[in-house]
Amino acid sequence: MEKLAPDQVGALLRPGMKVAVLGGCNEPRGVAAALHAQPEATAGVEFTVTRIPGIASPTLAPWAGSTVRSFFVTPEMRAGFEAGSVRFVPMQYRHVWDDLVAAPFDLAIAQFTPPDGNGDCSLGIGAGFLPALLERTEIPFVAEWNRSLPRLPGAPTVPADRFEYVVETDVEPPTLASRSGPVAERIGALVAELIRDGDCIETGVGAIPGAVLAALHGHRDLGFHSGLLSDGVMDLVEAGAVTGARKTIDQGRLVAAMVLGSPRLYDWASCCDLIDLRTVDYTHDVRVIARLDDFVALNSAVEVDLFGQVNSEMVRGRQISGTGGAVDFMRGARMSAGGRSIVALEATAGGGRFSRIVPALPLAHAATALRTDADIFVTEYGVADVRGLDLVERARRLVRIAAPEFREELETHASQLCGQA
Repeated sequence: MEKLAPDQVGALLRPGMKVAVLGGCNEPRGVAAALHAQPEATAGVEFTVTRIPGIASPTLAPWAGSTVRSFFVTPEMRAGFEAGSVRFVPMQYRHVWDDLVAAPFDLAIAQFTPPDGNGDCSLGIGAGFLPALLERTEIPFVAEWNRSLPRLPGAPTVPADRFEYVVETDVEPPTLASRSGPVAERIGALVAELIRDGDCIETGVGAIPGAVLAALHGHRDLGFHSGLLSDGVMDLVEAGAVTGARKTIDQGRLVAAMVLGSPRLYDWASCCDLIDLRTVDYTHDVRVIARLDDFVALNSAVEVDLFGQVNSEMVRGRQISGTGGAVDFMRGARMSAGGRSIVALEATAGGGRFSRIVPALPLAHAATALRTDADIFVTEYGVADVRGLDLVERARRLVRIAAPEFREELETHASQLCGQA
């Protein structure tokens, strides 16, 4: 094991190398910042990254001759994406794991806690994709040992001698805040009415998922199985709403791929023995989710068309995010006994100028989820339960939850669908 300073990692790189930089909560922020300051060291290198929108840090390769292969397009990657140095790969979260298991890499870089008394390093606040590469012993590892990374009781560990190179840093973990206004709160209240005591829930990040969690404090014996555990879940555990007592697998456990939120959340999670940080091939596998009875997938969207197709990643023809894990959870919910797939979104965008319920997805927009993936749609104007409905009635119900000023135009398009039926 060789110890390096952050600015010495660049000396390990050569043109033509393929380097995996495991992102999300495990993004090696100290090393990333050092590489960002050394564009000459990264020239000609292809980085594969697993970054998450909302966690900003320097992009690794915005320079000519270097490329980033990414499963999300985050705001700080925008310029590189438009210039062609960032290559977006659309892929469901579960399949990203398979990609990392098989893809050729010359080096991997990720963040861990320093070793404990037993010589084991913790993955900290996120299991996610990292073990997919740790198990590949042919890939040399640069470990950023971050003294400020929380060590969760339920996080996986790895022996310190797995690493060929070590960089010691002291960088505060990423934080993510969720703020919701009156519209999101209204949507949250409507979604909460669809949740039953004992259901097992999944949520993402953002104002609407946060508002849904805030509206569930009166529920009891909820279970939790998700990609991300946030402040809102912590609050529900403390309120006695989430216990996991009725989960058909992992009973009593909070299962997530990562913990992401406020410093208070990290302090709480560091002392909580109920959390199981699991890898994405478990949290996002439809076969696992299907074993959780009454599983409810709660996801948001950019827009939904009258067929029920969902776009969660593009705005005005521009990629703003990625495919992510929503479809994994939607399909798992459809396979769960008593499960439901709910998509919640505000009815308008652009200060009310644009309807998020649209006649059809624009030609330049991809469908993140098929029309067969979601059961229930919710806006601040109501709930559209489309289970078992024909094409015409599905469209009519979606029109009813659109903003009133757009309904006449949408009804015209819905009538055209009727004519085709």
